[in-house]
Amino acid sequence: MEPTIDQLKAFFRLCVRTSNLLRNIELVRFDQRTNRIVVLIGETIQIEILSNGEEIIG
Repeated sequence: MEPTIDQLKAFFRLCVRTSNLLRNIELVRFDQRTNRIVVLIGETIQIEILSNGEEIIG
């Protein structure tokens, strides 16, 4: 599986927002089991991007 177009658009917007805040993206992973993009920002902020582009902040 590959990320959906909606996921890639959401990921791009997330990267732009993160860089505007001068934060580091430490890890990016596409989880093939759940079809989610997982992003770790700094050491504490974890965001999951669902296949429809929705972001879950955890």
